[in-house]
Amino acid sequence: MSKMSRRQALGTIGAAAAAAALPAMPALAADRSIRHFWWGNPERDKRTFAVIDVFQKNHPDIEVSGETIGWGDYWTKMATQTAGKNMADLVQMDYRFLFEYVHRGALKSLDEYIGNGLDLSNFDKGPLSGGMVDGKLYALNIGSNSQVVPYNTRLFDEAGVSADVINWSREDFAAACEQIATKTNAKGCDDFSLMIEYMEAWARQEGNDFYDAEGNVTATADNVAGYWNYWKEMRDAGVILDKNHTVILDKPMSETGIVTGASAMSPFWSNQLVAVQALMTDQIGAAMVPHKAGSTNWAQFIKPSMFMSLTRDAKDVEAAIAYMNDWINAPEATAILGLERGIPANPDVRAALAPSFTPAEKLSVDYFNAIQEKVGPLPLPAPKGAGEVRDSFMRTGTDVVLGNMEVAEAAELFIEDAQAIVDRAR
Repeated sequence: MSKMSRRQALGTIGAAAAAAALPAMPALAADRSIRHFWWGNPERDKRTFAVIDVFQKNHPDIEVSGETIGWGDYWTKMATQTAGKNMADLVQMDYRFLFEYVHRGALKSLDEYIGNGLDLSNFDKGPLSGGMVDGKLYALNIGSNSQVVPYNTRLFDEAGVSADVINWSREDFAAACEQIATKTNAKGCDDFSLMIEYMEAWARQEGNDFYDAEGNVTATADNVAGYWNYWKEMRDAGVILDKNHTVILDKPMSETGIVTGASAMSPFWSNQLVAVQALMTDQIGAAMVPHKAGSTNWAQFIKPSMFMSLTRDAKDVEAAIAYMNDWINAPEATAILGLERGIPANPDVRAALAPSFTPAEKLSVDYFNAIQEKVGPLPLPAPKGAGEVRDSFMRTGTDVVLGNMEVAEAAELFIEDAQAIVDRAR
C-alpha cells in the first residue's frame, strides 16, 4: 500500500459501478496539500473518495491525497509511518489504539482548534468524551457503533430459526447454528475463535474486563479456555465453518462466510452492516453477541466506531482542520458518508439523513436503538502493546484451531504472553 490513485480506487470497487458512483477527479491547481489515511473496504473507499472530491471542489486551493488499506495491514503501515516520521496529516484512529498513539506523541491535541476552524457546538457530548486522553481531545468521533452478528434472513427462514436475536443466550446461538447446518446448505456461523474482541466480550460476561486501569491483564486463562472450548465444540460438531476457513487472518469482507454464502452469520461492527449488505443479494438482519444465560452483565458496549485524528507530522494544520470540520458539519459531505462509519454524533446530521436511509442504513439505526438497554459501559482503553496482544491471541488461537495445542495449555500461554507484552511496552 501507498497512496491510492483514482484508477486503483475504481479497481477495488468494480469498474462499471465505481465509475458511476465516483465523480471524476477535478483538475487541480492546488498550492496546498494534505494526506488522509484510513482502513477501508470498497464501500467505505467509494464514499471517502467522493467526499474528497466534494471538499476539493469547495476548496480548490487544497489537494487531498487519499490512502487506504485493509484493517489487517493498517496498523503495521501506521507503525511504520510513525517510526519514519512520515504519518499522514489525518489518520483514522481506533479507540483500542488511541491512548497508545497519544502516549507515543504521534497525535496532536485538537483543543486549540475548537471554535477556531473546528465547530463542535452541535456535537453529542458522550461521543466527544470518547476521544479524550488526559483531559485533552485527540480524536474526533466520526461514528458510533457496537458489535453485531449480521445474519442471512433467508437461511434463518429456511432453517426455521425463531430465536430472539437481541436477547439470545450462548445456548440459543449454538442451537441456531445446529439448525442451520442441519437444514440448509450452509454452516451456522463463521468460527470466532481468533477474534479477541469477541473473547473480551465473553470475559466481560464472566465478570472480567480484559485490562484494568493500570493496563494489567485481568481476564483469566479460564475465561479464554471457556471461549475457545465453546467454539471448538461447535467446530467439532461441524455446525460452524472449519479450520480451513478460520485460520485466514483478517480476511476481506468479501470472503466472510455470510457474504460468500458459506455460513449464515459472521462477526462485524454495526457500522459495517451497510457494506455487508452491499455485497449480498439476500437480506441481512442484525443480532447481538449472545449473552450468558441468567446474567445481565452485558458484554457489548457502544463505542466510537472510529475517529479522525490530526498527527504530529501534519504540516498544513489549517487545511487539515478545514477538511476534518467538513466531515462532521458539511451537508454535502455528511450526505455522502451516511452511516457507513457509524451513527453520526451530530443530531442535525442524523435528522437530515433519516428520510433517505437505505434499508441497510435503517437496519443499522434500528439495531442501534434496540440494544440501548442491553449494553454495558465502554471498557477502559487498552494499554500500549494491545496490538501485539491481539497478534498473540490470533497466533495462539490458530494453534488451537489447527489442533496443535490443547485449549487449557494455550489459554495459560496466551494470558502469560499478554501480560509480558504489556509489561514490556510500558
